[in-house]
Amino acid sequence: MNFQPIIDFIRSLYPGREAIPLHEPYFGGNEKKYLLDCIDSTYVSSVGKYVDQFEAMVRDYTGAKYAVATVNGTAALHVALLLAGVQRGDLVITQPLTFIATCNAISYCGAEPVFIDIDRRTLGLSADALEKWLADNAILSEVNGALQCFFLPQMDRDERTRIITNNNSQDIEQSEIKHRTTDAALIGVAASHSTTLQRSHQSVVPICEPSFVNLRRLKRISACVPMHTFGHPCQIDRIVEVCHHYHIPVVEDSAESLGSYYKGQHTGTFGKLGTLSFNGNKIITTGGGGMILTDDENLGKLAKHITTTAKKSHPWKFVHDMTGYNYRLPNINAALGCAQMEKLPEILANKRKTADQYRNYFRGILETEFITEPLSCSSNYWLNAILLPDRATQDEFLQQTNDDKVTTRPAWVLMSKLLMYSGAVCCDLTTAEDIESRLVNIPSSAIFSR
Repeated sequence: MNFQPIIDFIRSLYPGREAIPLHEPYFGGNEKKYLLDCIDSTYVSSVGKYVDQFEAMVRDYTGAKYAVATVNGTAALHVALLLAGVQRGDLVITQPLTFIATCNAISYCGAEPVFIDIDRRTLGLSADALEKWLADNAILSEVNGALQCFFLPQMDRDERTRIITNNNSQDIEQSEIKHRTTDAALIGVAASHSTTLQRSHQSVVPICEPSFVNLRRLKRISACVPMHTFGHPCQIDRIVEVCHHYHIPVVEDSAESLGSYYKGQHTGTFGKLGTLSFNGNKIITTGGGGMILTDDENLGKLAKHITTTAKKSHPWKFVHDMTGYNYRLPNINAALGCAQMEKLPEILANKRKTADQYRNYFRGILETEFITEPLSCSSNYWLNAILLPDRATQDEFLQQTNDDKVTTRPAWVLMSKLLMYSGAVCCDLTTAEDIESRLVNIPSSAIFSR
């Protein structure tokens, strides 16, 4: 297939360029001025006025009550998961179509990802698939006075009948229990006679806990991490609602969606915590940087404490009161970020104009679909994307465009296909597999020379 007309159109958007990158930063404001001021001040590391100023600017822009700057988006997500309560051995729900940092942050906590399919319209975590998977595979149980969610693989009818029969007869073999392994947090649960565990798609099922919990060796589902893919908001309100029903905290991976809104509210502010990225290829950049967003005062203060090595304030003593991380964003990076934030509205308007041109062009291209913002959303159009008919066409398009020095990229390899996550719990991933085989990102840099 000849893709030269598409290549020519892309080149018309970026005239005079021999090689066209996928996404490059735009420096058209006070970047040099603020960087020189930062250097002159000698405060180029984690202390300085620009860090606080950058946090305030992001806080005001997103509407979050607290914003804590970190060295990169992965560090922000790592700490956000810890603050949400993720512990070693837990399960964390996320989507397979995402950048590796999402799963890396989960692994840093010693937890394991659970991959749920994506929504065809938003490219983010599917609220319907999430709700169905939890209905089939999750139970609620009380631990230390609080309801928590645990993973219980879908049972066949014979197993369910056996468990309910055991519950009714209370005839449990003590020798069988003695050799089973259970988490210490669940031992207290097992001491009670029974807990009513509910699935949303069926009637209440009373279960005898000593037999049930020990037998299944349940793992806690301690967080859900939806990602706003390529800057397009997912159905975050429904995801939060479903997770609230199951007492699962939501941590939004908003790395790609600064400037994106869902129903008038900025992404990253729906869940318990949210995170942003300011990597060199993002909508704005600090070179490397991230941000933790939250409306919770305790979490906001703790996030800042943890990311500054948990050092207690003192004129000269080095006293640390918990395990912390050296994750604070350097002042020199924040200086760049402040200048970039000043230009953000202009950059967003420019990128929306480019997306409109792509949309209008691809309407006339058969078997090619341009990805547009979902309903009730305002996307930042960080990376523009098209869907081609099949993988063979995707491969051919990638070959021709890159041979012509027009940078295009496929979506990421699904996380569930990577060696280190190949054994993870997954639901049916039909939509994610289809999107992976057909999606291509096309040049998306802001264009200010028109």
